[in-house]
Amino acid sequence: MKLTTTTQVSVDGVMQANGGRHPILDPGMERGGWARPLFDNEAMTFVDQTYQRADAFLFGRRTYELFAGYWGVREDLENPIVGALNTKPKYVASTTLTDPQWANTTALSGDPAAAIRELKAKPAGELQVHGSAILTRWLLENDLVDEMNLLIVPVVVGQGMRMFPDTGPDIALDLVDSQVFPKGITLQVYRPAGRPQYATT
Repeated sequence: MKLTTTTQVSVDGVMQANGGRHPILDPGMERGGWARPLFDNEAMTFVDQTYQRADAFLFGRRTYELFAGYWGVREDLENPIVGALNTKPKYVASTTLTDPQWANTTALSGDPAAAIRELKAKPAGELQVHGSAILTRWLLENDLVDEMNLLIVPVVVGQGMRMFPDTGPDIALDLVDSQVFPKGITLQVYRPAGRPQYATT
């Protein structure tokens, strides 16, 4: 399976609490919900279509709990996101999640890299990661990402966890698609392409 990440990120790189404030999972984050007002019909259509083409989902622990508490309790399966999340297999990279309550969930409690490589070795399909900041960083560090969808939201949030740490691996990216939505969100689709080249003087 192809492993893809889909991330809503502000212009200053924030990806935390894009959909709203959650005082338990996002303590101290006062500016949650910064992305939702800028998602027009075209941007939402892209998101819906992304979820619909998923064959399975991979989450970090915190994002899994957030999604399970919101999407996992909904029964309107005709909604593209609700239907996909509640009928497709879900995997959680966690050593502490022992009894997941959301149906079709498997906790990857052993060697997560080996487990994810095993999933990726399946002959076809798409394994999607949505949000999951810490997991996305780790996947990139371990060369497990095949494609990245960045939905860049035209706002500077000024606080919260950023997609990339101050110090981390350097990664070259090939741009394979780009799109602008009516309210200013831009989609950039990248494929990791090894290490960057640096100019010498």
